[in-house]
Amino acid sequence: MAGKKGKQTVRDMILSLGVIVAIAAGIWIFVPHDDSRDPVKRVDYRVELATAQRAAAYPVVAPEGLPKTWKATSVRYRAQDGDAWHLGYLDPREKYVAVEQSTKDPAEFIGNVTQDARESGAVTRINGRDWQPYKGDRYDALVLREGKSTTVVTGSAGLAQLKAFAEALRTPEHDAASATPGPRDA
Repeated sequence: MAGKKGKQTVRDMILSLGVIVAIAAGIWIFVPHDDSRDPVKRVDYRVELATAQRAAAYPVVAPEGLPKTWKATSVRYRAQDGDAWHLGYLDPREKYVAVEQSTKDPAEFIGNVTQDARESGAVTRINGRDWQPYKGDRYDALVLREGKSTTVVTGSAGLAQLKAFAEALRTPEHDAASATPGPRDA
């Protein structure tokens, strides 16, 4: 009799498992899901940019004139954290590019935002300014030190895309002098 009781227990477990799988499959079929949608949302950074430009102790920059294939994905300004400005993008190949600015200690700030990339020793001239390329395991970067602030264009996109992004950066003074509109793709 003990053998028959054991077979019933196994059979009951298999039947229970079958019922659970059928219910889970039914839920999966009837719950709408769209795997084709892009999970990364485009952000409108104009309000944060205006706030940062009014509050920061340096000229806050943002790209201007980038094609719509570049997508702004993250933005933040933290006055209490060394006037830290961050604007993150995905380039047309879905690689990450960001501009980071701060009045923090340059060595610490650059190490943090570039994920410990190292200075390459070269200089790249962009829009009349000397940027220093950095090479890293995760991120490459272009670094510009002016006055008490440091501007870093960093990301996984490679130096050519970082340079294209840096070339598009504008300050409010440039916008007023050239009478150009704000970010087109925001």
